[in-house]
Amino acid sequence: MDKGLRKAAPAGPGEASGWGTLGLIALIGVLWGLNWPAVKFILSEVEPWTLRAFALTTGTLCLAAIAALKGETLRPPPGTLPRLAAAGFFTVFGFNILTAFGQLVTETSKAAIIAFTMPVWASILSTIFLGERAGPRQVAAIGLGMAALGLLIAENPAGILAAPAGPLFMLAAALSWAVGTVLLKGAAPGIGPVARAAWIVGVAAVPATLGAMLVERPWDAALPSAGVLAVLAFHVAGPMVACHAAWATLVGRLPVAVSTVATLLIPVVGVLSSGLLLGEPLGPLRLLALAAVIGAVALAVRR
Repeated sequence: MDKGLRKAAPAGPGEASGWGTLGLIALIGVLWGLNWPAVKFILSEVEPWTLRAFALTTGTLCLAAIAALKGETLRPPPGTLPRLAAAGFFTVFGFNILTAFGQLVTETSKAAIIAFTMPVWASILSTIFLGERAGPRQVAAIGLGMAALGLLIAENPAGILAAPAGPLFMLAAALSWAVGTVLLKGAAPGIGPVARAAWIVGVAAVPATLGAMLVERPWDAALPSAGVLAVLAFHVAGPMVACHAAWATLVGRLPVAVSTVATLLIPVVGVLSSGLLLGEPLGPLRLLALAAVIGAVALAVRR
C-alpha cells in the first residue's frame, strides 16, 4: 500500500485513484456500521436464520442483475470455483450467521467491537498464506486501530466477561471473515468485482436458506411491521448489495492487511449509531476510539 497509493495514477480497468479507494472505504464504513443497529432492530421481529436467508438470497439476485447490466460475466474461470465458494462461505455465511446469533445475546456495541478484531487475524493469515508484508505504516495503523478497540472494550470489561456467549460468537465471526478475506484475495480473477460479490453472497444464501427451512419454518411467521420492513430494505440494498460489491473491489485493489484496517471504521460507526438509535451509552472512551480509528485509516491509505 505504501507504493500503491503514494503516487496517483490514471484509473484503469483494474485500478482506481486514491480518492476512489477512499470512497469505497467510506461507503463500507458508513453502511456496514449502520447495519449493526439495523440488524439488532430487525431481529426483534425476524428470526436470525430467516433474516439471513432472505437478505442473502435477495442480495444475490440484485448483485447478479447489476453484474449483468455492467457486462460482467458470471462464469468464473475453470478451477476457481472451489476457492470462490470457500471465500463466500467464510466471509459472508460464517460472519453473517455468527453475528446474528451474537447480537441476540450481547449489546450491539460490544458485538461490533469484538467482531472487528478481524484485521489482526487477517493480517496474520495473509502473511502466512499470501506472503504479504505489512510496511511500518500499516503495522502502526493496525496497532492504532486495535488500541481504539481496546479503549472501547475497557469501558465495560466486566460486562463482556459476565456474558461470554455473545463475545465467543463474535470472535468466531471475526475469524471466519478473516479466513474468507484471505481466500477472496485473487479468487476468480477472470470476473468483475460485482460478479465476484454475487458469487460469495450466493454461496452463503444456500446454507442460510436450508437453516431457515429446517430450524425456523419462516412460512409460518407473521409479516414484520412496516418499520422492520423498511429497515430490512435498507439492509438488503446497502450492506448486502452495495457493501459486498465495494468490499470485493477493495480486496482486489489492496493488500489484505490494508483493506482490513480500513474496515475499522465500521465498528466506530456501529458503536456511535447504536448509541443514537438504540440508546446504548456513549462516553469519552468511545469518542477517543473514534479519533484513533480515523487515524488508523488515514495511516493505512495515505498517499
